[in-house]
Amino acid sequence: MANRLEGKVAIVTGGGSGIGEAICKKFASEGAKVVVAGLPEDPVEEVASEIQQKGGAAVAFKGDLSLWAQAQQCVQRAVQEYGKLDILINNAGVFVETNYLTDFTEESFDYMIRNNVKTTFMMSKAALPELQKNKGNIVTAGSEAGVLGIPQNTPYGGTKAFNIAFSKGLAAEQAAFGVRCNVVGPGPIDTAWTHKETGPMDKEMEKTNNQANLLGRRGTPEEVANVYLFLASDEASYVTGAVYMVDGGITIGKGPIGEKADEALSQQPKGELDLEHAMDGHTSIRR
Repeated sequence: MANRLEGKVAIVTGGGSGIGEAICKKFASEGAKVVVAGLPEDPVEEVASEIQQKGGAAVAFKGDLSLWAQAQQCVQRAVQEYGKLDILINNAGVFVETNYLTDFTEESFDYMIRNNVKTTFMMSKAALPELQKNKGNIVTAGSEAGVLGIPQNTPYGGTKAFNIAFSKGLAAEQAAFGVRCNVVGPGPIDTAWTHKETGPMDKEMEKTNNQANLLGRRGTPEEVANVYLFLASDEASYVTGAVYMVDGGITIGKGPIGEKADEALSQQPKGELDLEHAMDGHTSIRR
């Protein structure tokens, strides 16, 4: 089935790289008009241009969406460009440090609160008046860390646990206005975050991620985008307040079970999207 988002307008925060890029391109391929939103350093203009070159509709928005004025401007950009807003994807987030809590820096903690928590709050607040008009929906990024709690990732997991509880509460609150709210909880995905060369994980963490994963591999950004597509579409009309884990089974993994995965499961699918920025967005950058 194609064109599942025909006529819909979506904002995707953190849309310039990794999972966000995949969501933008997947939504555009299904007929949505997309606002690719991100920080000034993010390649959001490149992603918007790549969508346009494929015949899709997309514009870029650069700003710090943890700030109320800029969150409002992002929503206004969608309305001014496309006339309405149907979908908000709260994908933006950072993963800047792995460390024991006794050594975890306050700078990293504050940076994660701003980008993982405050951006979700501000964008949801700014978008809701438009979403209520169109009986739209919000899909927010959780994480396996927000469900399980992971050693040396405790502040990051805390921010994602907030997003999960926040979204469930919002689902209960906004049903009266016709707005659905759900969460996608990725496990280890093949982006800059999960490689020791470009993210905060070390070699042992990389190895553990694959061993503890039932499928024995990282997921792809497109595999995560597929679930965002379902939840954002009318096919999920009876789904709200839900947390959909896209984690290869890591949240139920016991020991190095991934080493036993069948080859048919442990090989990444080729996918259909032309993703150019999966390894961009190095999260060691702080603003």
